Amino acid sequence: MPPDVDIQSYLRSVTERLEPRLAALADERRGQGPERLVEAIRYALLGGGKRLRPALVLAACEAHGGDASDGSLAMRFAVALEAVHTYSLVHDDLPAMDDDDLRRGRPTVHKAYDEATAVLVGDALQSLAFRHLLAAPQPTAAALARLLAENAYLMVEGQARDIQGEHARLAEAEVLELMRTKTGALLASAVAGGAACAGAAVEAVYPIGLKLGLAFQIADDLLDLTADTQTLGKRAGKDADAGKSTLPALVGIEEARRRAAALLDEALAALAPLGARAEPLRAVARYVVARKK
Repeated sequence: MPPDVDIQSYLRSVTERLEPRLAALADERRGQGPERLVEAIRYALLGGGKRLRPALVLAACEAHGGDASDGSLAMRFAVALEAVHTYSLVHDDLPAMDDDDLRRGRPTVHKAYDEATAVLVGDALQSLAFRHLLAAPQPTAAALARLLAENAYLMVEGQARDIQGEHARLAEAEVLELMRTKTGALLASAVAGGAACAGAAVEAVYPIGLKLGLAFQIADDLLDLTADTQTLGKRAGKDADAGKSTLPALVGIEEARRRAAALLDEALAALAPLGARAEPLRAVARYVVARKK
């Protein structure tokens, strides 16, 4: 990969490699179970999106000198992680949670199907994700499954904090903990898991991923305040409408931007020793903060 990575081309290449594997995951039970459930799983998994988490997995593996080819453990981990992420979006959109009608520019799963089906889609995606990952022949698959499970649980804790914090004035430390768990944990597991596929120590890489996760959430909160629904592909301004405490709401837009940039700089500095092979990972990291939707 040349040092001047075109991030859109890189993300597109990841998506092209990932989509057939997500489709295969969705179709595992076709002809053996309820067809409506299979179709709803496909609808959720193949609904577009930036595929940032799989890109982070594969780029982190490459950055540490590992195998990120189509048949690699890194690709299997990327598929499993994207399935877990998708389940979280399906459940997050439910009326009992954020009550969203749009996701990635089209009706959410509970709108396209129904609420009960959406709950079952999320349940199924969790099971499919871990089954897929643990089917890998490599003995390190179990450690990766544990990493994914631990951080998926932190994500659930973060969602609980988010719900409890509605219409409450959270302190900055509480907002940062919410961000660290709800969003940061799964993004950190993407970076650390990808590196682990290359033999790197999870504990050495996880903090870098967490910085990117926090920067991602700040960027997301800024977009919720500054972008429109058509650009985002989901309802803009929903955090303010729900009375949620976010970092931009606490410290202001400009200070939030400064903090996101500082977190990115810290992550990039930590990646510097990896040299040119980490340039795709650096490009994805920069995109985390610079994205417009």
